[in-house]
Amino acid sequence: MNPEPTGQLVPTPTGYDLIITRTYRAPVDDVWASVTEPERTARWFGPWRGEAGPGRTVEVQLVFEESAPWYPMRIEACEPPYRLAVMTDDAVGSWSLELVLAEADGTTELRLIHHLTSTEQLGETGPGWEYYLDMLTVSRTGGPQPEFEQYYPAQKAYFESLK
Repeated sequence: MNPEPTGQLVPTPTGYDLIITRTYRAPVDDVWASVTEPERTARWFGPWRGEAGPGRTVEVQLVFEESAPWYPMRIEACEPPYRLAVMTDDAVGSWSLELVLAEADGTTELRLIHHLTSTEQLGETGPGWEYYLDMLTVSRTGGPQPEFEQYYPAQKAYFESLK
């Protein structure tokens, strides 16, 4: 497997949006469940715990990261089954993220939007999101789990060229 990077960088009034898209032959409710139900998020990103809802903070475990850390994630907006906006902090900084879903003719498009204030870490961030979204795809369709090395540093130059 040699995954091709798909990310796009779009200027915004406050910085940039890194947008990575995947399409699934499935109803929007099923894809929404894959990105919001803890037992399903555990398959591709990590489980979460806590009382979910707009304005609330849950804890998410990044099980595919070294030492599988838990991080607080504040839910900024939750509009099932079309939009989830969250904010989280880690050792690198604050992350403002959105998942936007749209269904047409039995196919659901999922857009991950990472709101960036700078493109400084784009060469590292972009490949990571490509990896996680491919992990989501594998969790839905089966097949072998991708290796992170196929994404980073392999896709770093692509993302740095978007600046």
